[in-house]
Amino acid sequence: MNTWLDRRRAGVLLHITSLPGPQACGTLGAEARAFVNDIVKGGFSVWQFLPLGPTHGHGSPYESLSTFAGNPALIDLRDLSQESWASTSIYSLEQAADCFWKAAKKDSQLTADVEAFTEQNSDWLDDFSLFMALKKNTGGKAWWQWDDALRNRDSQTLQAAGKASQKDRQQVVFEQFSFARQMRALKSHAESQGVILFGDLPIYVAHDSADVWANQSLFTVNKHGLCDEVAGVPPDYFSENGQRWGNPLYRWDAHQASGFAWWIRRVKAQLTRMHLLRIDHFRALEAYWSIPGERQDGKIGEWIKAPGNELLNALQDALGNLPIAAEDLGLITPEVVALLDAFGLPGMKVLQFAFDGMPDNPYLPGNFGPNSVIYTGTHDNDTTMGWFAERSEEEKIRLGEHADLNGDAMPWPLIKLAIESEAKLAIVPMQDLLALGTEARFNTPGTIDNNWQWRMDGTKTPDNIWAHACELNLRSCRVIESVKT
Repeated sequence: MNTWLDRRRAGVLLHITSLPGPQACGTLGAEARAFVNDIVKGGFSVWQFLPLGPTHGHGSPYESLSTFAGNPALIDLRDLSQESWASTSIYSLEQAADCFWKAAKKDSQLTADVEAFTEQNSDWLDDFSLFMALKKNTGGKAWWQWDDALRNRDSQTLQAAGKASQKDRQQVVFEQFSFARQMRALKSHAESQGVILFGDLPIYVAHDSADVWANQSLFTVNKHGLCDEVAGVPPDYFSENGQRWGNPLYRWDAHQASGFAWWIRRVKAQLTRMHLLRIDHFRALEAYWSIPGERQDGKIGEWIKAPGNELLNALQDALGNLPIAAEDLGLITPEVVALLDAFGLPGMKVLQFAFDGMPDNPYLPGNFGPNSVIYTGTHDNDTTMGWFAERSEEEKIRLGEHADLNGDAMPWPLIKLAIESEAKLAIVPMQDLLALGTEARFNTPGTIDNNWQWRMDGTKTPDNIWAHACELNLRSCRVIESVKT
């Protein structure tokens, strides 16, 4: 068994953008620290959130401009105002960067700190800062639409572009330096409260990203920068047409030839920010669905084998015990199960999928062991209240065979079922703790509009919610001593 599942724990799922606060989305600042304190009241010792990279305009955290960078929208401007270099209140990241670089010219320690950060992260930050500068200066065009010399990374052209865009690149460096500082402070605060941060790693990277532009030989892009084949999934529970994600696939032979160096750097970078990591769409490490580039859905494609065993061995050799959980939903074959078992990685169990009447349903309590992470629902599901409202009477009867529907009102019977399960880690979305309906759904797979937008309203979560959760967690031995109230 994976040793990070050292004992029974419970956690809350809430993406950082969903926190309340005065900025356009939640941040890494005061509300995040307060949320850590709040979940401890409920006996929770894990906070799970979604990927933290800078997003494209649609806001999906699963399609980032960089798999290494942090999203500058998560930087708390109020915390920047408290920095030693801030001579006035900070109202924008551009203003903050101006103050910072002016101060750095006179402050040798500040200069040393940012130089150390830049050097330690140069393997991705150099390319990312130039990528963002070029994107700004080309009106937001995708990198494969740039001039040939930029698209193909002609060294002299890149050098000249770097000099011409120094101010824009400095803006990016400042943002990433600030993100890292605030993320480190949040992680330190979580540790002081006995809370583990549980992050998320998309299996693929975005086509229009610094990752692909800077490492074209590692991805299935042609000489024009376009994808002849793309990632996605065949038809499943979430979509009858499958899903065409549009990400380039990996040239696994190139990754193997390098000893999976890019993947090792990628995972290592994430584990500086968080304690645990979920790999989204883990099954693609065993075999992945390859869709012809011209297709607009996921109906047509083929399964191609991936070197998951070799990759995980390389990660384990480089990083030691892997604090990784697998998103293993969807079509899971015996080969995928064998890969999970070989490395002792826990998979996911989702209660909303459990009550189809099949006695061998893998999500049904009793059909899985402790090396699991159980959820009432995920960010891709409706809230439990929304889900329950759509259940047939037959499904409710089946649910009632496992959960007490005559006691607490929904969603507590499902929350209780998750917490009382054998799984070592039980995760409850914040929307379920607040008993919210479909209006609070965070994402509907296969759609673009109205996703990733839900936020808490800033109203203090009633103490009785945390007290009720704590009672359940105590009874199920999920409260660790350091977080008992």
